[in-house]
Amino acid sequence: MRWRGGSGRRGTVAGLVLLCLLTGVVLLAGYANKARCTGPEFNEWGRSVPAFQERAYGHVCYSDIQKLWIGREVDRHMFPYVHGGITEDGDLYGGVVEYPVLTGMLMWLGAMFVDTDAGFLAASALLLAPFGVATAWWLGRLSGRRALLWALGPPLVLYAFHNWDLAPVACSVAAVFVMHRSSGRSLRGRAVLAAVLLGLGAAFKVYPGMFVLPLLLYVLTGGRGGGELPDGVRRFDVRGALGVAGASIATVVAVNLPFALAGFEGWLASFEFQSRRRVDLSTNSIWYWGFRPYSDTETFQQIIGVVSPLLILVSFALACLLGWRRRARTGTFPWIQVCAAMLCGFLLLHKVHSPQYALWLLPFFVLVSVRWGWIAAYLMADAAMGIGIFRWMYLISVGEPRGIHDGFAAQAVMIGVWGRAALLVGLFVAFLNARSTVDEDEESSSSRDRPLVGGRPAVSSEQ
Repeated sequence: MRWRGGSGRRGTVAGLVLLCLLTGVVLLAGYANKARCTGPEFNEWGRSVPAFQERAYGHVCYSDIQKLWIGREVDRHMFPYVHGGITEDGDLYGGVVEYPVLTGMLMWLGAMFVDTDAGFLAASALLLAPFGVATAWWLGRLSGRRALLWALGPPLVLYAFHNWDLAPVACSVAAVFVMHRSSGRSLRGRAVLAAVLLGLGAAFKVYPGMFVLPLLLYVLTGGRGGGELPDGVRRFDVRGALGVAGASIATVVAVNLPFALAGFEGWLASFEFQSRRRVDLSTNSIWYWGFRPYSDTETFQQIIGVVSPLLILVSFALACLLGWRRRARTGTFPWIQVCAAMLCGFLLLHKVHSPQYALWLLPFFVLVSVRWGWIAAYLMADAAMGIGIFRWMYLISVGEPRGIHDGFAAQAVMIGVWGRAALLVGLFVAFLNARSTVDEDEESSSSRDRPLVGGRPAVSSEQ
């Protein structure tokens, strides 16, 4: 087994082992960062005291994992979804959580043998860490030493144990690994297995499901080289594309069906909670910050509830269309780049932008050879947001001045929100113009691969 680099360099398995060890060390640092919020004492519900909320914000060690120990019956070890529902006011009860069922199961397993939020954080970190290490291994196999971006990236310290997102990230990267490093299977066979992995990812967090469409188009057009026949005619593999769609749908149904049958109201409540979620300070999206004076009105909430998903779908269609145009020139549909661009559209236009979403994008900085300036700028804007927002909320909670002229916290939030938004627009284009790092020979004839949207030819940033 060789550790292949996107620039043609090769290393031994020892390189991959070192990569995983580094990832483990950074994950340990990420846990230590969040564990600063635990203890030193606990109340009768197992909540860390004193001043849990103020410490979480002020010390920038807030974690959804620790926070949700209370409020979703996690502390009562209630099996998720089956016995619960949602009230008219939008409050979940009876063990229902606001995430898809596999994340609900991770939460239940993490709480099984503990009785404090500190124990819940530690147990959840033990469950999630293998996903982070496995992601490093797969990225190393796919893109070589560029995978150090994952292992040593600031988002892993800030957000690895902020929520349960390491699991769906691992599923997404595993799907790419199966497509490009799995031997002994046909394109259809690899694509069906990748679709199953994306379906499992969607059962943790919905976002990996969006990558099924680019994968389907990749298979439809014959994969690498576009399925060109000897007479120069290109064929479309409709049966293979349908197999991809069917495998992903079947996986999602198979995972969700037992919960829907056991407690339909509770299972449905998690989706209803997300559909009802309002655009407010907790969502941190451009919709809140761009239209803040109007965000309290019901009319605004209803409009954004329609406009946001519509614009997301438009961004998906645009990414696929531009990918199709690139395929007409190169012969290969750039499914990984299209996935990355679609994710940028989602992160920009969705009404919720949680801090840990940076973990979703980080693997694509490894898998697609965008210029290092894009990566550095995004990581800095994200760090400004991830740190600034909690410091700003701390100032609110203790009643201190928090205006844009009162200190760096509010300024960092604005840098993070609008800097990140501008970078997502730029990255949408940059991803579609770049080449993938998963194959050294991919699109090597760059002279005939003109850019999709302005700028220079689509060549590697490492050349």
